[in-house]
Amino acid sequence: MVLVVAGIVALEVRNVRGSAPVAGGEPVPVRIVAFNDLHGNLEPPSGSSGEVDDAAGTSVEAGGAAYLAAHVARLRAEAANTVLLSSGDNVGASPVASALFHDEPTIEVLDALGVAASTVGNHEFDEGSTELRRLQDGGCHPVDGCVFRPDFDGASFPFLGANVLDTAGAPALPTSTVVEVGGVRIGVIGVTLRELPTVVTAEAVAGLTFGDEIAATDAASAELTAQGVAAQVLLVHQGDEGAGGGPSDCSVEPGGAGSAIARGVGADVDAVFTAHTHQQYVCAQPDPAGNPRPLVQGLSFGRLLSVLDLVVDPTTGDVVRESTTARNEVVSRDVEPDAAVQAIVDEAVTDAAPIADEPVGSITADLLRSGGPSGETPLGDVIADAQLAATRDAGARVAITNPGGIRADLPFAPDGVVTYGEAFTVQPFGNIMQIITLTGAQLDAVLEQQWAGQSSPRILQISSTLHYSWSKAAPVGDRVTAITIDGVPVDPAAPYRVAVNNFLAAGGDNFTAFADGTDLTGAEIDLDALLSYLGANPGLAPPAQDRITVTD
Repeated sequence: MVLVVAGIVALEVRNVRGSAPVAGGEPVPVRIVAFNDLHGNLEPPSGSSGEVDDAAGTSVEAGGAAYLAAHVARLRAEAANTVLLSSGDNVGASPVASALFHDEPTIEVLDALGVAASTVGNHEFDEGSTELRRLQDGGCHPVDGCVFRPDFDGASFPFLGANVLDTAGAPALPTSTVVEVGGVRIGVIGVTLRELPTVVTAEAVAGLTFGDEIAATDAASAELTAQGVAAQVLLVHQGDEGAGGGPSDCSVEPGGAGSAIARGVGADVDAVFTAHTHQQYVCAQPDPAGNPRPLVQGLSFGRLLSVLDLVVDPTTGDVVRESTTARNEVVSRDVEPDAAVQAIVDEAVTDAAPIADEPVGSITADLLRSGGPSGETPLGDVIADAQLAATRDAGARVAITNPGGIRADLPFAPDGVVTYGEAFTVQPFGNIMQIITLTGAQLDAVLEQQWAGQSSPRILQISSTLHYSWSKAAPVGDRVTAITIDGVPVDPAAPYRVAVNNFLAAGGDNFTAFADGTDLTGAEIDLDALLSYLGANPGLAPPAQDRITVTD
């Protein structure tokens, strides 16, 4: 692994089994396989979260750790000099079979897969930096102990974060690592999104700062170059928004953060693997010297593998760029699942079953977290209504929740029964509900921030008591009109009690106007609110999508 001593990067070469260097100084083929945003999805994800549209536009069931392992094994068998990497969010927001055990089963799976290195994503910090270090170094959880197996050794691969700094401004995590394969060395740099503090709670990143991704990459790249490591790849937990297309198409919205990083980092970096936005694309971006290099992302939940085939000149140790090819492959379920990984998954699922399989309610149809043009979603409506029901007796008149906190659909199949495990997968963070007072003007400011300061629109999900309209044609900052609560127009000067989770109350997801709220009081955990609502409303149907109206 990589060690950081007094801010100096000490590189320890990690050996990956592969072929010996080709005799006669012939170029050495190297295959880099990567995935991103697994989020502890050990079992095959369900609903739309478990599907991929292939190059022909056909929906294919995809994902599941044992199938992921089988496809990795096939790719390794095809190319002896193969390195497996992850671009972060391996854990956090995980389904119950991983989350109940503090994501230890997922770390066990990643070790079984043979991951050589991973950058940290924002969800690696969900339980704070101390827990992140435990997942790296091992040891039992300080409160719950070792709840999956009698002991826990931690990850055998390094968690990288070149732009994660401590209070002294020194690297808090390894900046890079070097993998030796086929007689050549590949430098792997890892950075995470510099906006990370806006998407986690303040307590989770106390004592840490997150620097510019490009500057941190360039510093780590210079260290590698100085030590003679010419072939370099970047794992960055940031990416572009997709614009349709198949797994290997370059269909991205212009102005993406991932593309900006790929264009900006130094020319010694030969490829950029991105993450965070849960999109699929294979693009090329010019480096500062004008030479193209791959920019890829592989969706999420283990549904795609990004495959980069490189050729390394054994004399210079550098990548022969013109020989590079890249693609995304679907992790289909039409292969024999890997037995060793399946055994870990089965162990976790079996141990979690007494809790995960408990019925908590029933629904009449799928409750989806995707919606129509307004941004309102059926599942978002239900969750907001559940949060209002849990806080109404304490004075709340409206509930508002962030779409990023809704992690999966709630499927009807097979019989409409909702289990604890399914509900947990939808709301896995354990955020605490809080009630704050906002004036009508502050509420309007919150709603305007759905577009202002966001890399893409982030539509808040609202309870049935709140209605408003927004215009696509109006300028950002002046899009929202006709706000009503309980059918009455909102008075800009009047106070309103609003229920939100603690993440939003602190201004998370760039909704800084929530932090202007006053008279904060606490309530129950968001998952408990959903469980109570499901239990009190058996046969729950998808609500009518009439709370948010959009005009051209």
